[in-house]
Amino acid sequence: MPPEKRSAAGALPKNWPSQLQYLRAPCYSKKIPNDTTSALIIAKSELPTGELLLTARPPFANVKITPIADSSHPANGQHGLFATQHLSPNSFILPYLGYVHVQEETNHSSDYDLSLDRDLGVGVDAYNMGNEARFINDYRGISTGPNAEFGYVFVDLGNGKAEKRMGVFVMSAGKSGKKAKGIAKGDEILVSYGKGFWSERTTTT
Repeated sequence: MPPEKRSAAGALPKNWPSQLQYLRAPCYSKKIPNDTTSALIIAKSELPTGELLLTARPPFANVKITPIADSSHPANGQHGLFATQHLSPNSFILPYLGYVHVQEETNHSSDYDLSLDRDLGVGVDAYNMGNEARFINDYRGISTGPNAEFGYVFVDLGNGKAEKRMGVFVMSAGKSGKKAKGIAKGDEILVSYGKGFWSERTTTT
């Protein structure tokens, strides 16, 4: 897939790093078997019962990439992703786009690789290419807990097709209702990278 052309594909998000390729759709590895691709891109009529079909049109106006200039922030000198509007509990924020690959192509030095489908052995890595979602930070050292989480979603491709992608969602209000306000305008969107992410880095450092 050629690099994104600004003139042909439209404006890039503000503060998007020039060395990274901005994606408006996943970039599939040529090593992914055809039957695996067929399991990820299906007819809308084959969607599981009750599964939501969403539309995703980047760039995403509900979020913004913001440089971090706070010495107490773990990502100081880097970037974070912030809400430009109120985001309700359980609502879909945006997809997590990147290089969709098989296990043997895993870049073990990447901090941006998520499992897209464990049964199929497919991941999505935003190390060299992706969208705004790659700038979401872990909540540790910033907040008492995450306000968003990853989960898969089916996106309407048109022509009767739907594509399975990794998505970012606002966390639910919870049984206690403590998170009933969702994510406020101007707040940083934060997830939990998971214990495995941090244990691997503890082992290798």
